[in-house]
Amino acid sequence: MIGRVVNFFGDAAHAKARRRLLWVTLVVVFAADFLVHRDHGDFFWDFIPGWGAAYGFISCVAIIFASKLLGEFGADVIKIEPPGTGDPLRRWRVMRGDTSLWWHVQTRNKRSVSLDLKSEEGQDIVRRLAAEADIVVENFSSGVLSRWGLDYGEQRKIRPDVIYLSLSGFGHSGPDQHFTTWGPTAQALSGLTYMSGLPGEDPAGWGFSYMDHTAGYYGAMACMMALHHRNKTGEGQWLDLSQVESGIPLTGTAILEKTVNGRQYRQKGNPPGNRSPNPAVAPHNTYRCKGDDRWCVISIFDDQQWAAFVDALGKPDWATATRFATNESRVQHQDDLDTLIETWTTERTPHEAMHTLQAAGIAAGAVQTPKEKVDEDPQLRHRDFIRETEHAEMGNTRFEGQPVSLSKSPWELRLPSPLLGEHADYVYHQLLGTPDEEIARMAEEAVF
Repeated sequence: MIGRVVNFFGDAAHAKARRRLLWVTLVVVFAADFLVHRDHGDFFWDFIPGWGAAYGFISCVAIIFASKLLGEFGADVIKIEPPGTGDPLRRWRVMRGDTSLWWHVQTRNKRSVSLDLKSEEGQDIVRRLAAEADIVVENFSSGVLSRWGLDYGEQRKIRPDVIYLSLSGFGHSGPDQHFTTWGPTAQALSGLTYMSGLPGEDPAGWGFSYMDHTAGYYGAMACMMALHHRNKTGEGQWLDLSQVESGIPLTGTAILEKTVNGRQYRQKGNPPGNRSPNPAVAPHNTYRCKGDDRWCVISIFDDQQWAAFVDALGKPDWATATRFATNESRVQHQDDLDTLIETWTTERTPHEAMHTLQAAGIAAGAVQTPKEKVDEDPQLRHRDFIRETEHAEMGNTRFEGQPVSLSKSPWELRLPSPLLGEHADYVYHQLLGTPDEEIARMAEEAVF
């Protein structure tokens, strides 16, 4: 029995049958959702049967980050949203009244128009916009835009040199291309979740959708390489980015552990928490400091740095003990070492500990709170990392910047996050040259 099951799922000869089974399973799951009683929900659509499956199936947040990065460095980014409600992410993780602070952070330097992509007229407007665009970025699941006549094959008929970036969970090829995913599920499938957590504990996850950011950066970088290629050859191209695959390069040590050593990453001592197993060095951890929930990170990689560390601490008796004389012995006694180091750090604030150790050439850093980063960090202030802009709803607001500074083309905070449909006049009237009466008619018919 087991052999037949393995053969069914592993043999390419049964690929067609597996796809049929997948579709049957998806239909059953979707149908079963109608039988689920919902006691809790943040918004009215949470109570709509099938909403979670449908939305997860057609969405991937990475597009937000890719287009954001392009906009930071001068691109004129136009975001298309559903009429009336706008992008559901506007109401995701609402933190202030009806405002999604996450949305405001990730959509600055973008213009917003609303458009019904299911209508023929809405699809026609997209084609007109594509004719004016250097880059088209989409995050629909595989097959959706093909049904609407808006996929890469159709877009290149309008503009042969278009650069068309598709951001999805699994990419637009292969047996998994239709699977549903989100940032945390992509992290799990990439292997990153397996590598997280504390020694001897179950995988903990990362607590945040890092894959959305990672895929966004990969997407923006791919667009720049495609633009370079087009500048040389005149050729556009389709960029098919998998969110799952964007996380796998971060798991290199686990892949080599398996392929070279024949061992699983999760073994005694792995995952290491804040300690360093490779190279195995100590001290290497996050230490409690003076104050409520205050911490400092200390990383020492050799005996020379350890000697400087001991001097910075004033050569306490415990630091000169034989069991801490070499890195090998310090690794063997990490538990005792970390406890003793905290007798020193708990008497100091994180920044006091950091400055004392940095003066001695030791890699140490305070674990900063949002207030410290925004209001008090002199390094970020010097590099003009926190920028201010005026927003129609939130007033004067500060945003984080970009980690890279280009001497000839620096990033700019040109526009705050857009209100829904805020730039309809610019896009439909000025950019596309649509007559006023036609705009009025489309508005009345809820095309946008």
